[in-house]
This record gives sequence, C-alpha cells and structure tokens, in this order.
Amino acid sequence: MAKVIQEYKKCIGCGSCAAICSEYWKMTDDGKAKPIGSKLNSNGNYELEVEQVGCNQEAAEACPVECIHVKP
Repeated sequence: MAKVIQEYKKCIGCGSCAAICSEYWKMTDDGKAKPIGSKLNSNGNYELEVEQVGCNQEAAEACPVECIHVKP
C-alpha cells in the first residue's frame, strides 16, 4: 500500500491535481483540493492509502506549492 499525504493548509487551490488525477482528487467548497476518501490526521493533513500510486505521483509533481507527498 502506498500513502498519499496532502498538507491541506498549504494548498492554494490551483486545481492541477484534480485536473491531472480526477480519480483521486476533487476541489472542495472552500476552493482547495482534497484527496477523495481521505482521512484527516492529527497534524491537519489528509491521508489516503492506495493500492497503486497511479496518477497521484503526477499530481504531486504538478503541485506548485509541493503540498502533496506520495510514500510508497
């Protein structure tokens, strides 16, 4: 299992992750992106466990503020 972590507070809502990887990312009502099906951890970051990294790596690389991290 891989883990996708998003530092939500750093997100500027550019939408690149949702455009590149709409299977796992969506824009929220507050204008920021969030990983679909993720859980908020004690640090205020969203975490999502996935079988395969898939397009999440491309989403992380496209993020201008580098708030998406993929851990294999």
